[in-house]
Amino acid sequence: MKFQVEDVTVYFPYDHIYPEQYAYMLELKRALDAKGHCLLEMPTGTGKTIALLSLITSYTLSKPQNPVKLIYCTRTVHEMEKTLAELKVLHNYQVKHLGPQAQILAVGLSSRKNLCVNPTVLAAENRDSVDAACRKLTASWVRALAAENPNVPTCEFFEQYEKAGSGAVLPPGVYTLQDLRAYGKQRGWCPYFLARHMVQFSNVVVYSYQYMLDPKVAGIISKEMQKESVVVFDEAHNIDNVCIEALSVSVRRQTLEGARRNLSKMQHEIERFKATDADRLRKEYNRLVEGLAQGGNLPLTDTWLQNPALPEDILKEAVPGNIRKADHFVHVLRRLVQYLEGRLETENVEKEGPVGFVASVSTHAGIDQKTLKFCYDRLHSLMMTLEITDTDEFLHIQTICDFATLVGTYTRGFSIIIEPFDERMPHIPDPVLQLSCHDASLAIKPVFDRFQSVVITSGTLSPIDLYPRLLNFHPVVSRSFTMSLTRDCICPMVLTRGSDQLPVSTKFDMRSDLGVVRNYGRLLLEMVSVVPDGVVCFFVSYSYMDGIVNSWNENGILKEIMQHKLVFIETQDVVETTLALDNYRKACDCGRGAVFLSVARGKVAEGIDFDRHYGRLVIMFGIPFQYTLSKILLARLEYLRDTFQIKEGDFLTFDALRQAAQCVGRVIRSKADYGMMIFADKRYSRHDKRSKLPGWILSHLRDAHLNLSTDMALHIAREFLRKMAQPYDKAGSVSGRKTLLSQEDLEKMGESIADEMLR
Repeated sequence: MKFQVEDVTVYFPYDHIYPEQYAYMLELKRALDAKGHCLLEMPTGTGKTIALLSLITSYTLSKPQNPVKLIYCTRTVHEMEKTLAELKVLHNYQVKHLGPQAQILAVGLSSRKNLCVNPTVLAAENRDSVDAACRKLTASWVRALAAENPNVPTCEFFEQYEKAGSGAVLPPGVYTLQDLRAYGKQRGWCPYFLARHMVQFSNVVVYSYQYMLDPKVAGIISKEMQKESVVVFDEAHNIDNVCIEALSVSVRRQTLEGARRNLSKMQHEIERFKATDADRLRKEYNRLVEGLAQGGNLPLTDTWLQNPALPEDILKEAVPGNIRKADHFVHVLRRLVQYLEGRLETENVEKEGPVGFVASVSTHAGIDQKTLKFCYDRLHSLMMTLEITDTDEFLHIQTICDFATLVGTYTRGFSIIIEPFDERMPHIPDPVLQLSCHDASLAIKPVFDRFQSVVITSGTLSPIDLYPRLLNFHPVVSRSFTMSLTRDCICPMVLTRGSDQLPVSTKFDMRSDLGVVRNYGRLLLEMVSVVPDGVVCFFVSYSYMDGIVNSWNENGILKEIMQHKLVFIETQDVVETTLALDNYRKACDCGRGAVFLSVARGKVAEGIDFDRHYGRLVIMFGIPFQYTLSKILLARLEYLRDTFQIKEGDFLTFDALRQAAQCVGRVIRSKADYGMMIFADKRYSRHDKRSKLPGWILSHLRDAHLNLSTDMALHIAREFLRKMAQPYDKAGSVSGRKTLLSQEDLEKMGESIADEMLR
């Protein structure tokens, strides 16, 4: 269908549109007009992605004089593929209506592991090994050698791509990762480097958060992007954690041992070069004296990860004299590693600010702040000079240099925390030194400053007013949308006590209480006896899930549950969990029904959907607070309180409830779907906790469902399932609450819809 949103003609590839999609487009358009940033919370399963893509591509088509580039950031490769598939449908529709002028180039970009088509490179097992295997075949010095000696292996796909020169371009169209690989094989070109090259010419780019937020990767990929871009972070409820991880570094004993091995190998290489090609080292020294860390623009294949500090914090000056000579630099790194080894010998937890830590390094190891700051650039230059291709072996020394550069660059927003062992396993010595970033706004600030509009959107952004404070920006639009439904297909309940009227909770002093464990077991048992198909349960942690399942096994509750449905459990092993999920789906498909026991902060809670019969009920056992004794969390809470005036309790509750909402939101993935959500903890009945759930869940949470016992919840579940089994009016034309709008409806109703959909 084709309709107007203010002065923009929107091309939408389906015959009907939800009212909330229209309202979403309206708010998004206002943010684009204002050239500002926006926060939009839209319920899951209401077509957020297609609304976003339709509006932004149509916006560009209606304003050809200043086209807008769309950079769409997703969390997983699976989400990236889904987005590109939606865009393909939309693109075909626009081309059908507008002809060739609507053609765009849209590219998905991922790591070499997902794009490479060279079988010898793909044989490596993990991402770092694939990157290193690629460098061994494509680095400029390897190719120079191969030109003289044909026995030196190179990559035929890359050679063909290079040979094609400026002719190596992608024709207009939407390319998923699969399409890129197929096109690369067909033309004999390397899909990874082709995609990297085409990113700057594309109208739409879809890639991972890290490519935008992690300075090490963003420095290579995203520095070319023009200012007139709209950056979208989809499923962005955890964006503050992604920003913090991008600037945090952990150093363990294994890291330091690996770094020592790396330094010995580098020393050996330096000696070899001194004997065979001393001129090469002298050239590098002269270049550094002149103040150039790298010799001009490096070939695309030689670029390694970029500086871990943010672009505006990197010093644009010559490398200090004491590390210009390769020998001297290796000696400085040896002293740094030795100093860090000494710091890890501690028996107590230590916490220090960057300023104190740098002063201590200067006193004990004789390395000043400026030298630390240049460690990363100097290492990069040396790796190029020594022509090192197996970068996966040098990850340890790279981690040390990342750490040194960050600690030398930033004086606030960070802490150095040294823990001699994990508090949960105090008898196992596992010392770790962590440079922990507390300020999420540091990593995302360059994105807000550089791009015209940044859209942060998700199904769970409540309370929405906390995000601007955490990320330190001012959105021009900040909205939360409700869900228009012809029937109440979501049934949230708060269960506060078992059938025996004993309160249930995962509070630390209650969680091991046998009464609570028994009541949780009885709740699940009663529910599996009445709920058809799939039931998903989320626990607050792996250890709690292990303990409770053990207890259920001993009292025979698990055996009783298995008489109704099969039970599958998430583990920390990705392969095992994937297998468990596949079999869970098979059990639901064949009508046997199944229960999936999972963890609120595990892998399943984030990216896996339990739509239709795969999830008719989700039970959240407890409130998934973070481990509150974690030293890193405590340091972050202190920083948030002092800098942004965010109270510790407020942040912890907000963090736990966005995670809980994310878990229960897995169950509804479209409006035709239906499901129940049980929040099994007495603390959910308190207003301060409950009010932080997203509006679209709260609007269905009735007062009568706020303080239930197991038998009451069972009665409500039976009633709800009976009601859902009745035929219903999908478009809502009978009830007067239209949930599917045609083109005529839109023309009649116009903007009044938007006002209705906003809270």
